[in-house]
Amino acid sequence: MLKNKFGIKKPCENYLKKIEFRVECARFNELFLIGYCMSGSAITPWVVGNWKMNPMHADAKELLSGFKKLLQNNEIKEENCHIGIAPSMLALTHVQAELASSVRPIYTVAQNVSRIAGLGAYTGEVSAELLKDHHIDFVLIGHSERREIFNETPQILNEKVKNALTAGLTIIYCVGESLEQRENGQAEQVVLQQICDIAAVVQAEQWQKIVIAYEPIWAIGTGKTASPEDAQAMHAKIREGLTQITPFGASMAILYGGSVKAENAVELATCPDINGALVGGASLNAASFYEIAQAFANTK
Repeated sequence: MLKNKFGIKKPCENYLKKIEFRVECARFNELFLIGYCMSGSAITPWVVGNWKMNPMHADAKELLSGFKKLLQNNEIKEENCHIGIAPSMLALTHVQAELASSVRPIYTVAQNVSRIAGLGAYTGEVSAELLKDHHIDFVLIGHSERREIFNETPQILNEKVKNALTAGLTIIYCVGESLEQRENGQAEQVVLQQICDIAAVVQAEQWQKIVIAYEPIWAIGTGKTASPEDAQAMHAKIREGLTQITPFGASMAILYGGSVKAENAVELATCPDINGALVGGASLNAASFYEIAQAFANTK
């Protein structure tokens, strides 16, 4: 497939032809003024806990109970922060039932969805329609662990995105670059291409049902975190790209993920184009997860 001078494959060139890939990551200069105006307080932040293949049932019950108590003692208003939890597929309905008694809505998010739509003889698969039928309205797609460990290609991800949107799910679509790609100066190209990959299957109005989560692969589960300046720079570039793809780009939430914890949440939350967090390990601790949600609710 032909590429333009920025390395973006042709199907997205029409969307991104106006973008200049010349942002200096550590500077919030005039190129970011639009991003500052379009984001920040106008977008309600999201904090979503990705439990991955954790925890055991008894620990999950204790974790949910602790988090609900923290919210009851000092509520985080829904209008100040959307909160979601993505448990294992096995625990989805249990977690959903436990969260029903919370003082405020907490979304239950599926970590995965089948590339196959509808019903049928597909052992081990869970379709978007089945998730929706069980009142699961949110799903993660494109996480680097799915891309790398399970070899989920852009074609597979496009099928998942199309099916999820058709079924009426809201997608948290994950993008991010490897350390090698960042060191080679390819980070922006890789991340924007991952967003462009889904443009062919997302209809105009459906962009409203997508949240972007930027997770630099080298920071996931490593304890390393992109500096707030670097994270903001990438988020601003994503925002710039989204506004070329869709009129909804200015109002779409862009989350940061990659070793987000209570200790760095406030600093990340002050960045104008970071509209929340996709939280891994820290979401398995009720107090830490609460503090992260509180940081974004109080800062934005």
